Amino acid sequence: MRAIQVTSFGAPEVLVAVDLPDPVPGPGQVVVGMAAADVIFLDTLLRSGWGQDFFPRTPPYVPGGGGAGRVVAVGTGVDQAWVGRRVAVRTGTGYAEQVLAHEEEIIPIPDGLALGEAAALVHDGVTALNLHRLGAPQEGEWVLVSAAAGGAGTLLVQLAVEAGARVVAAASSDSKLALARELGAEAVVDYTRADWTGQVREVTGGGAALIYDGAGGALGTATVDALADGGRFVTYGTADGFAAPDRESAAHRGVRLFTPLMDGPPGQETVRELLGQALERAAQRRPRPVIGATYLLEQAAEAHHSLAARTTVGKSPLLMGN
Repeated sequence: MRAIQVTSFGAPEVLVAVDLPDPVPGPGQVVVGMAAADVIFLDTLLRSGWGQDFFPRTPPYVPGGGGAGRVVAVGTGVDQAWVGRRVAVRTGTGYAEQVLAHEEEIIPIPDGLALGEAAALVHDGVTALNLHRLGAPQEGEWVLVSAAAGGAGTLLVQLAVEAGARVVAAASSDSKLALARELGAEAVVDYTRADWTGQVREVTGGGAALIYDGAGGALGTATVDALADGGRFVTYGTADGFAAPDRESAAHRGVRLFTPLMDGPPGQETVRELLGQALERAAQRRPRPVIGATYLLEQAAEAHHSLAARTTVGKSPLLMGN
């Protein structure tokens, strides 16, 4: 099978297409013939050598964390009825024509949802629904979604709108802001402008009641300035490290801080529950994943370059072309 390997830690050019033996399922395992592999920002960080304490990797390795396709083989103890079924798979690899996974790491894809769309939800669908639970947007309140044109951001905009909230979307280009409006945002701001948090406070009449920070780092930390006293700040961005709002100041203002990434990843049972919900909801287009571009498997480096340059809109899965 064809696959992508990280040959050494470094720039996107270390992603190289190789031929590897087809995987063979052991007891309790399945092999998924991949149609589309999910690509997330974490993949780019791990490729560069970041996070070895939490996500140990030793080159050469096949990057990624899953996608969507059809089960092509099962091991002993696994129901043969899985063979041929369309599934989403969330496991420790993904950029390959075939992926080996445990049975509990796959979930059926409902009718009406394309394989590429299902792949786009494997991580960001779970993330968005988990954040939606934490933030719990209420009808009529203002919600700020930063990085609103990203994979999770586009879903969070739609979820907040569906909940009846009024959404301010923050992004870095006219095309991304236009997309946010299309998804239901009532107002948009360009976060590359100096006083963008002041604009949010003006639009919302004093600050948002809820903020989803998808940027992290200095930008995410500054985003707290757009929050009303007594509001909720949910941060999940890692593009420039974690946001680090002043906790003493936040407590003085009655602000509640939620840092789900620092609390550790959700358990397997929670992931299955949230991914199942994301797939079912997407099949009904509520919310729908936004796929701004697709790349062939051999173009993985281009997909990573786009993520690093922040030109990616929504999701950009890798297609196997088989």
